[in-house]
Amino acid sequence: MTLHSIVIQKLLSTNAHLGRRVATHHFKLFTYGSRNGMTIIDSDKTLICLRNACDFIASLIRQKGRFMFVNTNPLFDEIVEQMTRRIGCYSPSSNALWRTGGFLTNSCSPKKFRSRNKKICFGPPQPPDCIVVMDTERKSSVIQEAEKLQIPVVALVDSSMPWDCYKKITYPIPANDSVQFVYLFCNMITKTFLLEQKKLAAVKDPLGIASASASASVPKTEAREEVPCIEASKSESDSGTEFAKIQVPIIPYERLAPFPEDVAETKQLLDKLVVLKLNGALGTKMGFDGPKSTIEIGNGMTILGLTATQIEHLNSKYGCNVPLVLVNSSRTHDATLEVWGRYSPSNIDFHAFELNQNSQLKSSGEQSSNNELAYANQGAAFVSLMRSGTLDVLLSQGKEYILVVDSDNAGVIIDPKILHHLIQNKVECCMEVMPTASIDVNGNFVNFEERKFQLREIAQKPSERLSEKFKLLDTKNMWINLNAIKRLVDTDALKWEVDAGSSLMQETATSSIIRFFEHAIGISIPSSHYFPLNATSDLLLLQSDLYAASNGVLIRNAARTNSKDPSIELGPEFDKLGSFASRFESIPSVVELDSLKVTGDVWFGSGIKLKGNVSIVARPGTRIEIPDGVVLDNKLINGPEDI
Repeated sequence: MTLHSIVIQKLLSTNAHLGRRVATHHFKLFTYGSRNGMTIIDSDKTLICLRNACDFIASLIRQKGRFMFVNTNPLFDEIVEQMTRRIGCYSPSSNALWRTGGFLTNSCSPKKFRSRNKKICFGPPQPPDCIVVMDTERKSSVIQEAEKLQIPVVALVDSSMPWDCYKKITYPIPANDSVQFVYLFCNMITKTFLLEQKKLAAVKDPLGIASASASASVPKTEAREEVPCIEASKSESDSGTEFAKIQVPIIPYERLAPFPEDVAETKQLLDKLVVLKLNGALGTKMGFDGPKSTIEIGNGMTILGLTATQIEHLNSKYGCNVPLVLVNSSRTHDATLEVWGRYSPSNIDFHAFELNQNSQLKSSGEQSSNNELAYANQGAAFVSLMRSGTLDVLLSQGKEYILVVDSDNAGVIIDPKILHHLIQNKVECCMEVMPTASIDVNGNFVNFEERKFQLREIAQKPSERLSEKFKLLDTKNMWINLNAIKRLVDTDALKWEVDAGSSLMQETATSSIIRFFEHAIGISIPSSHYFPLNATSDLLLLQSDLYAASNGVLIRNAARTNSKDPSIELGPEFDKLGSFASRFESIPSVVELDSLKVTGDVWFGSGIKLKGNVSIVARPGTRIEIPDGVVLDNKLINGPEDI
């Protein structure tokens, strides 16, 4: 009997699968069917939701989050009381207090009673980071207040719960709220708390001295005025110490063996691959209220279109089947599907999933960004998708590797050469990296065994400051063996750990999933494989004559003699897509350009060529119009008279 079967039997023994006689439409996602007029809840779905909820609770414990447990069912009082006593978290025991409207929303504004010259606070002055509700049907008012305060809610839900209440729950757990299941749920929460507290207590400083005793890590119940948080003595510098020491061997792309030229062998190779695109980034920074991957980068093509065209070309050329899986946020899902409908490639097995952004891990006290999902959360989203059953479907289709790519990288290449190397060497996890300016790639890469880098040396985003501090840049493209993920999921060994409170973890590569695999490497890819779209300056290069797309792959203009792309600096007048497009009748030729700086009220005509170093800085109140067909070669322009 497998571990999964044992867990399912445990759930069945608690009657968690028995629903009500009426199943709402939105709840049918969690149902297995009905029997004798009674809804049967799918225990596999209950187990998945339990795992996700416990993972989220564990992440908040590591981030010193504050918890509040809500229960007004007298049958559960003793269970919840025992749990909160063991973990040291506040739990309101007065039903009348929770029936008072505004318990959370008015907690920071104490009221005066006419008959008494006293102020009474209806709730804790500091709102909790998470609310766990045992009897959701009775506590819809608490869920409404939590939604107003943007507090994540973990709650038990049944088959008759109305949509208005259900949609406000961040982590719903479909189950029958029997005493046995509530006991099991509270027991899981207790073990999660104790395990994370044990981990926090075991953290040591760089000198090897324990950061705190075990007793200091156990949270103490505070006074009524404050909701206690999970205390931990782990400092910011300590939190990423062990993570940063992990070493990853880096292989230069040039040293990879060529993949087979035989069409049949290449087909067999690519039939083992799945491409997953994490499509949560929005283009709001550039004034585009839609997914970054749907911004037009030239000739009606988008980054999503490049990926689709590339997969379509591989499927047509080799007769293979490389599926494309999109993981969208709630804000990118509909817009992405609308754009995808324009391509309608006939030979692509396409799947799109919507992942609620509220379900992602967030650092305590940090507001979630609206323009993109945090990169640390992308890994958690990937793991959640695998646990949802998609993993088993992919494995049943004979897939062995999944390529996870970022949504805004226009230079992504689905490279059979890398896939061939991973299969031949039985690599379980591979991250694509690029050298920064602080390392001489040609002179320093010796061989596979001798050249290893610590994760502290790999930055997650490009910048001049990070180039001095780090040696490599994580391109956010990762190849992962599906069987290895299956092994980790089945043994429950895959615990996604992200400490967003650590400055080191924020700057270094957050691909900490590497630590779980037995054979993980990195490949130093060419710079042409990485072209993130972060600003309109990047868009100018993509829309210029410097790049063209061929079968979904960006091809650099052969007339360009300089190995580096031109340096583009555009003023705030060009930040938004609307103003950027209106100020260029056509994008100038930049093949011979070294650097361009444009600020102020500047307008470009058509057929313009830029060469060398060009600086156009309009004085305040001055409008500069660059005429059609002009050639600017090493020019400094401050007014119309300088053209």
